[in-house]
Amino acid sequence: MSLVLYDVVDGIARITLQNPPVNGLGFAVRKGIVEALDQAQGDAAVAAIVLTGNERAFSGGADITEFGTPKSGWQPTLRTVIEVLEQVSKPVVAAIDGVCLGGGLELALGAHFRVAAAQAKVGLPEVNLGLLPGGGGTQRLPRVLGLETALDMIVTGSIVKASTLADTPLFDRVVETSVVEAATEFAKELVRQSTPLKRIRDLNVTQPDAQAFLQVARKNIAAASKHQPAPRLCLEAVAGSASLPFDQGLANERKLFLQLMNSPESLALRHVFAAERAATKIPDVPADTPLRDIHKVGVIGAGTMGGGISMNFLNAGIPVMLLEAEQAALDRGVGTIRRNYENSMKRGRLTQEQLDERMALLSTTLRYEDLVDVDLVIEAVFEELGVKEKVFKALDAVVKPGAILASNTSTLNVDAIAALTKRPEDVIGLHFFSPANVMKLLEIVRGAKTAKDVLATSIALAKKINKKPVVSGVCDGFIGNRMLNSYRAASEELLLGGASPESIDKALEAFGFAMGPYRMGDLAGLDIGWAIRKRRQTENPDADFSAVADRLCETGRYGQKAGAGWYRYETGNRTPIVDPAVDKIIEDYRAEKGITTRTYTDREIVERCVYALVNEGAKILEEGIALRASDIDVVYLSGYGFPLHRGGPMHYAQQIGLFNVVRSMRGFAAQSDKAAEFWQPARLLQCAEPGQALK
Repeated sequence: MSLVLYDVVDGIARITLQNPPVNGLGFAVRKGIVEALDQAQGDAAVAAIVLTGNERAFSGGADITEFGTPKSGWQPTLRTVIEVLEQVSKPVVAAIDGVCLGGGLELALGAHFRVAAAQAKVGLPEVNLGLLPGGGGTQRLPRVLGLETALDMIVTGSIVKASTLADTPLFDRVVETSVVEAATEFAKELVRQSTPLKRIRDLNVTQPDAQAFLQVARKNIAAASKHQPAPRLCLEAVAGSASLPFDQGLANERKLFLQLMNSPESLALRHVFAAERAATKIPDVPADTPLRDIHKVGVIGAGTMGGGISMNFLNAGIPVMLLEAEQAALDRGVGTIRRNYENSMKRGRLTQEQLDERMALLSTTLRYEDLVDVDLVIEAVFEELGVKEKVFKALDAVVKPGAILASNTSTLNVDAIAALTKRPEDVIGLHFFSPANVMKLLEIVRGAKTAKDVLATSIALAKKINKKPVVSGVCDGFIGNRMLNSYRAASEELLLGGASPESIDKALEAFGFAMGPYRMGDLAGLDIGWAIRKRRQTENPDADFSAVADRLCETGRYGQKAGAGWYRYETGNRTPIVDPAVDKIIEDYRAEKGITTRTYTDREIVERCVYALVNEGAKILEEGIALRASDIDVVYLSGYGFPLHRGGPMHYAQQIGLFNVVRSMRGFAAQSDKAAEFWQPARLLQCAEPGQALK
């Protein structure tokens, strides 16, 4: 099938992109557009041209799979296509529907006129890949939207509806009817009236005190993007539209684009882009696997997790039945959900009508029998197998056949939970992260007997509620928390060896983590880890699971919720305050263990903590708990605050070089017998050939 369709109707040539799913501008499409333009230009019977896509997409932009390959530079490049488009002597009208993003919008900006469907979505989101628009977008968009609006769109990567820009020179018409028909009629009108062609490159950027505005913008963007060069270079490219002749502005844009294309930050962000899409593809679950209908969801437990989980479905328009054991707990949970929505309303993110609609979808009950008609039920009760046993046996007795039974467990064995029911094929782990209504990650834990359609339905549902799903096998802690144990063990080793909680946190936050392990522990609650360590100690009485954190918990220091944890907190303030009482607890623990302390550099702190993640991730990959290394990166980026510009722990390790990672680990291992056991490199790391990617 041709990727570019050409036909002529009533003197109007129509060039239609047909490269599913979003009309990506790969080499074949670019070549096809130029050939079609040349055909129309040379045909005396053609008076005007309409360039379009389909209802789903005018064009989603560049074909990212060509990045870093020879095809990306094959002529005609996108810049060449746009130059050809501008130079056509007959009116060219871009008919825009669906998404028109990145290179797609740049292509449309090269047309002489633009007609858009009101619901079409336009934007230049290249900054999200660590890039800037490379097809003239930084020069043309400011000429039709003004410097301030264009800069905001380009620096933030925001995507807006065409209807919001209807009164700007970006669009000649915005219509509610068929956009191709409207563009065709408009093209005929242009011919009848002999309307002069409009080339955006010929316009000037109008902005009062442009340089003063740009200086303020530089300061704001620098403060907001200290780890990301792309927003800053986007600004510098856009600035050229106001101070340089058009062709010089294009040359400046190209220079800055190439600078970003070769940056480690862009490489990381492009890796993340591909990783998030790959995570939803399961080798033994066909893409056309029939899905189970999910019209109503039950949630067991109205606490922090249960309430947050419920909000995800309410936000997506899916009714929820919330169950609790006591009315008082149920009332508190509903009250918390309402307050969360009210807070969103105060911030302007929600209207009163939307709040009312979501609350109307929420029902409550104290009886398991009222869950008889739910299609999916998620338990969010205390993390103890005995408690979950009672819940699942009750659900098994009342929930209809074919309904999915899910556990929000963060560490427990999903196969053991499934065995509590007569329908293990319907059981799956759906591990939401706290706060569940905010955090994007959803670990989907596939049990040994989980049905393929249950897994496929869970992945599709995750997307519907705006989560980033990653499939994990069954093990203690799954992907994220199992790796977190090693990360915490490395930080505990540093703490006992002489580093302070503050120094460890600061080093990792300077590396780019949203929070260091001790600030994060205080936020999550130290009592959660304490309970897990107690369980593991019971299950493995010969092992030593004790930690300094146990001593804090024994004194009631559970973190922010208690006003004290690794740090002290003042009422109503989340700012951590270093507390000498914690130093004393740490010193006493070191003395009991007979530990001699030393100092650690920030680099060693980062290497030990990050390489502990990498090593455990490699073991998880070896065991088949994770399907691919990039899945592990998605988990740590979306759920654990790993710095986005590093691309995730596994990607970062490959950029550093696996040889160097293993060499450092062996150096750590040589420091003691206990260290030698912990820092044993995973076989996958040791056996990797130079340049070989972890898969």
